[in-house]
Amino acid sequence: MAWCRLLPTLLALTVACVVAYDRPPPREALTIPFADDDDGLTTPQQVHISLVGSNKMRVTWITKKDGESVVNYGTIAGKYTDSAVGSASSYTYFLYRSGHIHDVVIGPLKPDTVYYYRCGSNSTREFSFKTPPSSLPIKFAIVGDLGQTGWTKSTLQHLAATDYDVLMLPGDLSYADYLQPLWDSFGRLVEPLASARPWMVIHGNHEIEKIPLLHPQPFVAYNARWRMPYDADPVTASGSNLYYSFDVAGGAVHVLMLGSYTDFGPDSAQYKWLAADLARVDRARTPWLVALIHAPWYNSNEAHQGEGEEMRKAMEALLYGARVDAVFAGHVHAYERFTRVHDGKADACGPVHITIGDGGNREGLAKSFQKPQPAFSEFREASFGHGRLEMANGMHALWTWHRNDDDEAVVADQVWLTSLASNPACSPKAK
Repeated sequence: MAWCRLLPTLLALTVACVVAYDRPPPREALTIPFADDDDGLTTPQQVHISLVGSNKMRVTWITKKDGESVVNYGTIAGKYTDSAVGSASSYTYFLYRSGHIHDVVIGPLKPDTVYYYRCGSNSTREFSFKTPPSSLPIKFAIVGDLGQTGWTKSTLQHLAATDYDVLMLPGDLSYADYLQPLWDSFGRLVEPLASARPWMVIHGNHEIEKIPLLHPQPFVAYNARWRMPYDADPVTASGSNLYYSFDVAGGAVHVLMLGSYTDFGPDSAQYKWLAADLARVDRARTPWLVALIHAPWYNSNEAHQGEGEEMRKAMEALLYGARVDAVFAGHVHAYERFTRVHDGKADACGPVHITIGDGGNREGLAKSFQKPQPAFSEFREASFGHGRLEMANGMHALWTWHRNDDDEAVVADQVWLTSLASNPACSPKAK
């Protein structure tokens, strides 16, 4: 394709503006082919689910040919007692045209329950998922900068062996980088996991896919394929798929999904929405408050230094005032955990900042850390892996980082967190 021949030049211009850093050789790239069942035209592919409100689930899938946007579901395999109808859409990117992207919201659903479901009119594939619990404890899996390489496959295998309720991904999903068929490959790669547990994602820089003059609209593929519940509740609606929030465990955990690559200044829609969203949080009812971003606000790696600084200056005070417990970021292809920090120094009432951009991307690891290690950086390592966050109750949560060590999930870092809502010294009146 003619436009494909333009990409090396465009990408070279982009890369030339970025300070280079050494990375070890990555593992092989993966491309997952379309699996034809029957005629293949209406076979549901790239199935993934996401939370919608307190008791509903969005089911998304793609077919080659247009068909019914319907989901039949029930609590017994092969026996579907309920159904829901949605809609389908598609998008174009230069000469590429996506398949038919089906979007159906099902529910109300019972908490902590396994549901079996079938997408569309094609009966060749049955899927199942488990809904999150309606109260604490709850378990999250967290992984960023996933991509589709041999390391990605290893990370997904570790996640598949994990008992978790919700997966959260702080940006950089497919690493398609303008080559739209790689979005399809990524959807097929993650389908076994993303169809079985809700995946809540936020965009990263690799989702932008904007080319000045040639393709000026950003986030086209991301918004079409990974629709999140930004408009699920009229009261909390953000108005944009690029940032949103959601509750789990009956409202005991409130999660902020913030956009690093859309406007975030004090006059922006995102800033005003965030301020209003945080003002509605009742910490007596919601002991845990967590945020996800893509570009980290704190980072002692040589890679991507300072790239989250403008957003930090704009929004950190809001998160600090609300006593956000933890902020998870991606972007830097390494793992790093900071102590509670605010405004560049340790602060017992600030969030714990954790960078977990080490899911398995094709660019490899960011191995160069600044020396000496900052006093408020407690653990850092350039290895692929994933994290697990278990809110045991309203006061305590266990965070563990699992390193991909010779394809084994090895616990390399672990710490217990205490909710700031349970600390009298961190109440707004105390400060």
